[in-house]
Amino acid sequence: MADITMPQLGETVTEGTITRWFKQVGDQVAEDEPLFEVSTDKVDSEVPAAKAGYLKEILVEEGETVDVGAKLAVIDDAPPPSNGKSAPEPTPEPEEAEEPAAEAEPEEEDEEAEVQTVVPKDEEPEPERKPEPAKAEAKPAPEGPQAGRRVLSPLVRRLLAENNLEPDDIEGTGIEGRITRNDVMRHLDKAGARSGQPKPATSRPAPAAATPKASAPKPRAGEDQVIPFSNIRKRTAEHMVRSQATSAHVLIATEVDYEGVDRVRLAEKDAFKAEEGFSLTYLPFVARAVIDAIDDFPHVNASVGDDELILHRAVHLGIAVDINFEGLIVPVVHDADGKRLRAIAREISDLASRARSKKLNADEISGGTFTITNPGGFGTLMTAAVINQPQVAILSTDGVKKRPVVVELPDGGDAIAIHPVGNLALSFDHRAFDGAYASAFLARCRDIIQTRDWSQEL
Repeated sequence: MADITMPQLGETVTEGTITRWFKQVGDQVAEDEPLFEVSTDKVDSEVPAAKAGYLKEILVEEGETVDVGAKLAVIDDAPPPSNGKSAPEPTPEPEEAEEPAAEAEPEEEDEEAEVQTVVPKDEEPEPERKPEPAKAEAKPAPEGPQAGRRVLSPLVRRLLAENNLEPDDIEGTGIEGRITRNDVMRHLDKAGARSGQPKPATSRPAPAAATPKASAPKPRAGEDQVIPFSNIRKRTAEHMVRSQATSAHVLIATEVDYEGVDRVRLAEKDAFKAEEGFSLTYLPFVARAVIDAIDDFPHVNASVGDDELILHRAVHLGIAVDINFEGLIVPVVHDADGKRLRAIAREISDLASRARSKKLNADEISGGTFTITNPGGFGTLMTAAVINQPQVAILSTDGVKKRPVVVELPDGGDAIAIHPVGNLALSFDHRAFDGAYASAFLARCRDIIQTRDWSQEL
């Protein structure tokens, strides 16, 4: 038998939210098979089972947040009876219904009430009879004397109360039909309901544990909809607010001519995609230029301590990745200063793909020293990105478009040409260095992009 606990997903992570269980009580589990999904302020990860066996007990429901190290579940070596599901107890015959009356108040039920609410179903109320006493340490089974009752976690109970919903309105998909947070949110989405809007009164009696609700009209089309923040949205918001409160943000930008990059990129794009399996974009070229520019301006690859600037020897390059418009995650190309363009492009593509499919581990999203965000695919002009703490700078690569530019001819004259042009925007922490240093770094990035012989890199 083994306890499953909340893992430490990152050095600074102190808690996690269970977003999904892949197994139910009684299911067989193979070693290293995905057991549950957890969301933290750093990453959403699928956590594998540490050992093989049978899932004996789940102690933390979906949607609940617990500290690192908290006990989540128990895996047993031996298979439980009937594949882990308790055999239904026979329904007492009418003449035997009075037998448990003398022991109708088990102490275990009072303790359980502190973390879960048991709500009788309307269809089968049994006000006169009480359940048989459960065995010590056992939870009420859904059959037998407990038939007609539903178990709700504190999170689900709060969501139901806030949205004036009845448990019987929700189809539960959790263990033994329990209602999960996702079940409630799915119901709200389908019904078009908004938080705090009472439901119309019904003629059926209210459950004993429910609060009577006043009559109110159904939400009309066009009314506001309240969408609770997802865990990743909450974590992203917290990080952004903390960064703005920590760093003295300043923005500078420069225009970059990508003609030299485009000449090589377009010539190599078909062969590159055939060899690597993904397209060659501008981002790896910018990343390579940034890495080399950091060698000349090391203060941008740093973090601020107590009245000190901590310079990092290695360049661990973070790449901000959007997760289906729900939040951001920043996987890291570690030791990027020792890699050439093709290797950087390969690693960026791999990390971004696994970030969107929640396949990253904690090491792959920690330790970054400088970050690039890439909204240019949407045609942005200039982006004032928020610094990824505890770093001191973040570079935005904005949209590249063909524009008329002035070029110098071999004879010293000028001409108008059509080149791909875009902006690079640097947000930096003014505590770490001043605008002159930041501007010189950005100019160095621009010059590398415009003048390097990129064919040698590929």
